[in-house]
Amino acid sequence: MTTIQYIGLDLHKKTIQACAKRADGTLVERLKIPARRDELTRWAQRQPKPWMGIMEATLFTGWVYDTLQPHASELKVVHPAMAKAISAGKHSNDRVDSEQLADMGRCNWVPECYMMPAAERHLRRILRYRTKLLSESVRFQNILAGLLMAEGVEYRASQLSGQRRASAFLDSLSELPESTRKLLRLSRSFVNLFNQTQRQLLQELRKHPRVKERVERLQSIDGVGAIMALTWALEVGDPKRLPSVAKACSYCGLTVADRRSANHVYSGPLSKQRNRHLQRVLVEVAQLAPRFNPALKALYDKERQRHSHNEVTILVARKLVAYLLAVDKSGRRFAAIEEAKSNCTTV
Repeated sequence: MTTIQYIGLDLHKKTIQACAKRADGTLVERLKIPARRDELTRWAQRQPKPWMGIMEATLFTGWVYDTLQPHASELKVVHPAMAKAISAGKHSNDRVDSEQLADMGRCNWVPECYMMPAAERHLRRILRYRTKLLSESVRFQNILAGLLMAEGVEYRASQLSGQRRASAFLDSLSELPESTRKLLRLSRSFVNLFNQTQRQLLQELRKHPRVKERVERLQSIDGVGAIMALTWALEVGDPKRLPSVAKACSYCGLTVADRRSANHVYSGPLSKQRNRHLQRVLVEVAQLAPRFNPALKALYDKERQRHSHNEVTILVARKLVAYLLAVDKSGRRFAAIEEAKSNCTTV
């Protein structure tokens, strides 16, 4: 009779601590593996099958998961926050953590999190890199403005907004020291580079065959642009893993963290356990979408009479999540969904 082995993997930058156990808790192997693809592949090939790998979600999980997937019977990625609640203890080191992961697997206590396919993870990495480039562009624009203010130069924001306009304005500042003018030109060149690169990355993502049709369907919602559609598609992955709008809102960080005890309910701010990339984009879009979407405008006007602007923005973002989830799950454009809904109401 073949028994499955449960292998806990504690991941680090240079090493991977592995602990293998049988279903009855018998320790089979404990060793440290260099964190390299070739070493990990050779180790995986030596393992007697079937075996299950259990690892935490970290920065290094993606390549380890892809390397082990052809060799393991099953791989599970543990939600880090939930794993702490299960495996809390006085001592924590690589050996203890890997053993606790193995115990989670053999006891079927794994709080598993979703692992996106490798191809979509690569596209998501490009999208997040594009966001970092945009942040750097804004940072250097602020540096450029600070240099002008340090020299007492009066300027308007519009004079620094465009590449040609900004270059013409900086060339006109002949009264400034050459060292300052050099720093101004250098800062502006960084802004141009970051802006040009992020636009190229965005165009490549929009045209990628893996997400092109999906993004076009999501953009059929009034007020949803390319950034919102790409962020939703590449951060959510498979929409079927979100069974309801409430679960989707929780994943996007649009629900409050509450504690219930007896008849008392303690409500806090928005939960920190969320996808921060989706939350940021949804909140930004929710502030602009009512200008282009009549339904969201009606919701905003109605709720603004009773709530503050920030609270209403969250309500609009939740409605936007409902629209995005409906389009993504149905595989139809938003107009077709609304038409089908109105037909059902008429009948």
